[in-house]
Amino acid sequence: MNRDDVDWRGYWPAAPTPFTADGALDEAALTAVLQLYRDQGVHGVLVNGTTGEWFAQSPEERRRVAEVAVAALAGSGIPVVVGCNSYTAAETIGLAEHARQAGADGALTTPPPYVHPSDAEVLAFYRTVTEAVDLPWMVYNWPRGTAVDLSVPVLSELADLDRVVAIKDSTGDELKALEGCEAVVDRVRFFGRFIHRRGMAFLTGLGGDGNIDGGALGAPFAVPFYEAVWAGDLATARSWSDRYGALVKALVNNDYSARFASPTAQVKAGMNVLGQPGGWVRPPLLPLTDPALLAQLQAALHGAGLR
Repeated sequence: MNRDDVDWRGYWPAAPTPFTADGALDEAALTAVLQLYRDQGVHGVLVNGTTGEWFAQSPEERRRVAEVAVAALAGSGIPVVVGCNSYTAAETIGLAEHARQAGADGALTTPPPYVHPSDAEVLAFYRTVTEAVDLPWMVYNWPRGTAVDLSVPVLSELADLDRVVAIKDSTGDELKALEGCEAVVDRVRFFGRFIHRRGMAFLTGLGGDGNIDGGALGAPFAVPFYEAVWAGDLATARSWSDRYGALVKALVNNDYSARFASPTAQVKAGMNVLGQPGGWVRPPLLPLTDPALLAQLQAALHGAGLR
């Protein structure tokens, strides 16, 4: 497999997993979230990623989220990739095999979190899991969550694995991310931070495929940005990128931390402010309930043009 075996590009939400106030998985709200993304015209969806709170779910719940997502977007043409992060290759393989049987379009995983694997261990992990499950795989470089920032040479080696077709790079080092994209984009799809004027220049010059954005509050700006880029209407794309950038600046710090709460709690609170089915977070996360901070969040969203 390689980048030409999938049509993964554009703006993808990393979907939250809504829970009820008492902590139960809210399948109706999850379906509503996915239908919202479909109606917004997103180009793909990731479930059970960091924003999806995979770490707070049982394996049975994670499998059920995958099933609900595939069913909710069936027939839409929107790819569904399932996050299969875990501490062991065996668990990642089990989750990915279930995703394959459920009809998902692909699987994603970070290196195992907490354990600080070496380069050789990262490569062995990905070789093991990707060879075990016949799906297109997306590598996720997420230093904030794993404490390992995959180097450009390692990303290049991962791009050579037979079933790896994409890389999502969420390093805080933007220059390194662009170097990584340049090194692998001839072989795999590359998702990074491209919705700004420098990113647009990179997309239209050296390459790149899309963004995967926690919660997708920026979808009203990011979806038309990519469609304008693809149409060659760069003036319109610049306008959308500026609006998206203003929203991100109001909500997110450069290291991917959030301004008003933990990132997923802020996403869900923002969705709820906008009347979207964000639901509640599950412990160990805490919901954003402070009235003053909620007022600041609402002001940030409205100031960026979201209502």
